[in-house]
Amino acid sequence: MNKLEIHFLKDEVIRLRGYWHRFHEGLLDWCPAFLRAYLAFQTAPWRSEHIEPKVREFIYIAVDGAVTHLYTTGLRRHMDDALRLGATKEELLQVVLLTASAAAHATHEVGFSILAEEFPNLVKQPLSKKSENLKNTYIQTTGSWPEGGDALLSVCPEFAEGFLDYRQAAWTAGPLSPKVKELILMAVNAAPTLLNRDGVRQHMKQAIRHGASAEEIGDILQLASAIAVHVCTYAVPSLMDAIDDATRNS
Repeated sequence: MNKLEIHFLKDEVIRLRGYWHRFHEGLLDWCPAFLRAYLAFQTAPWRSEHIEPKVREFIYIAVDGAVTHLYTTGLRRHMDDALRLGATKEELLQVVLLTASAAAHATHEVGFSILAEEFPNLVKQPLSKKSENLKNTYIQTTGSWPEGGDALLSVCPEFAEGFLDYRQAAWTAGPLSPKVKELILMAVNAAPTLLNRDGVRQHMKQAIRHGASAEEIGDILQLASAIAVHVCTYAVPSLMDAIDDATRNS
């Protein structure tokens, strides 16, 4: 890549990403081909225009803010971008609350579904009247039922009410549409830091039920995978510092 192409690539990063980071500088110097590939990888779901720009920022907020990642720099940047695109405080708060509930639910959805497999008789007993009411209320509110939910009600009835309310409170906390809520929950489960296959399937099915297209879902998966570049965000500047130190000490 010649100097003109390198200069153009830097301008493209700034134009499309809206900022220039030290890891961009390191990649531009050492592996511009990877930086160019990163730019195409990151911006593909923008160019397709299947996802409303504001909703795209919601997905970035969810995967950056999830407890499995907690990338605060990106979280704030995408909140600023979402507000600039017209998002409201209520919408952003609901994104945050759904994200918090997604990781908490993943632990129990995976764990209690396995527990039910290991103890086949666990969910054969009828649920109590209270547990049936909790289950029915949850389904009426969210339109779905968590994997392993019956096992959780059977084993931990004292915990179940709070567990179920956690998602219901987030679900009803703001103005987001059911489709967008399901896409956010799917993205958190599909992110490289969680990779909950059953959660992805459950929320994908619900998103489709609420009208999501294959193209929209494909773009959400692309957006969720974007946090993989944060390896470079941290590691490339560290490598730059290590090389500088080694050079000075040689």
